[in-house]
Amino acid sequence: MSEFDLVIKNGIIVNEEKLSKADVLIKDGKIVDIGLHIKETKAKQIIDAEGLYLFPGIIDSHVHFNEPGRSEWEGLETGSKSLAAGGATLFFDMPLNSHPPTTSEQAFHLKNGLAKEKSVIDYRLWGGVVPGNLDELEKLLQCGVIGFKAFMSNSGIDDFQSADDRTLLQAMKKIAELHSILAVHAESDTITEFLGKEINRESDHIALAFSNARPIFSEIEAVQRIIAYAEATKCRLHIVHISSADVLEPILAAKRRGLDISVETCPHYLSLTMDDLEKLGAAAKCAPPLRSKQEVDNLWEAIRKGEIDVIGSDHSPSLPSMKMGNLLEAWGGISGCQTTLSVLLEEGYWQRGIPLEMISKITSTNPARRFGLYPNKGSILKGYDADIAIVDVNEKFILKKEDLYYKNKISPYIGKTYRGRVKATISRGELIYSHFSDSNKMTT
Repeated sequence: MSEFDLVIKNGIIVNEEKLSKADVLIKDGKIVDIGLHIKETKAKQIIDAEGLYLFPGIIDSHVHFNEPGRSEWEGLETGSKSLAAGGATLFFDMPLNSHPPTTSEQAFHLKNGLAKEKSVIDYRLWGGVVPGNLDELEKLLQCGVIGFKAFMSNSGIDDFQSADDRTLLQAMKKIAELHSILAVHAESDTITEFLGKEINRESDHIALAFSNARPIFSEIEAVQRIIAYAEATKCRLHIVHISSADVLEPILAAKRRGLDISVETCPHYLSLTMDDLEKLGAAAKCAPPLRSKQEVDNLWEAIRKGEIDVIGSDHSPSLPSMKMGNLLEAWGGISGCQTTLSVLLEEGYWQRGIPLEMISKITSTNPARRFGLYPNKGSILKGYDADIAIVDVNEKFILKKEDLYYKNKISPYIGKTYRGRVKATISRGELIYSHFSDSNKMTT
């Protein structure tokens, strides 16, 4: 009789194609068997998941943990613990807002060393594309970056400059030669800068004014331009954090023409609106900005149709002082990596009938496939890494400030009610987070 490290019994597995009730047997960080009521199992630890759902660990492909250099905003330890509490087992950290940004081989080694020391879950690092670092791209890829990130508009960080058109074309040609991928923040810098100067700072509806200064058509213009550059260079593209289903139109057309392109949106664009920005202020400020309730509904319909590939949190924290004062001057970033799955379950599964399988697909399977980690990550299957989130999809709770593991407990989701709580997270077979109140659920 084999001894396993961990057995999860009676759970409902949520893979991209179907739900299935089964026991999951884990040894040496891997799933070694899956089946219904497997007999003769001896394990160091057993979790009874009766009535609970087993999701593949979330892969958050878009976080800013800001270490080194700005770890007071958020660090790799607090950030990864927050992700674990939200059911995530792997993150991709963006090259900004750390200082130095990950735009060179030296900067990569600095950040990677800290991540190895501090992260409680698996991670990969993005490399950055900025003017003047073309010669660093191949070195960064050899270091192990998951891909490269560029801004087409002002990043808000002085040491990570936006990429002008020439920089983009040169970098994309190189990235294509390296068989890598470019992730792009696609807003027109020309449009947003021009309209930003037109804002009436005394307006009673400053949130609407901010949103109008970064309009949907500024996203569309930038997306159309970067697609043209991708056609010219044959570079694989990943468009991050679209705020409107209208932005999908050129992306879907490019896919039909055969371009290798994928698209991400974020939980805040699927749950929050300009009304929340008006009410909550800078805690809900981001770029692109929040849109209308109709835009939220349209994005969900796009998810239902399979038109959106990936959900990334774009967790972009800051010091509380940076969220004070005038909305226009405040830091533009939302803290949300801990709440991704709860938001998707409440807004998607419960309110709109989005299948659990689809939520599993866009939070885990698709990012694993897109970024070359599948098979091994992204599904609960024999032979894969034992990365699992155990979830009570029925449990209702109000998110409280003290529930958050962030270094700075700022979130537009505080005080909201959700159905769907992560009860435990397993990363490579190790229980790294538990919220079980019933001790009978776990035996050792």
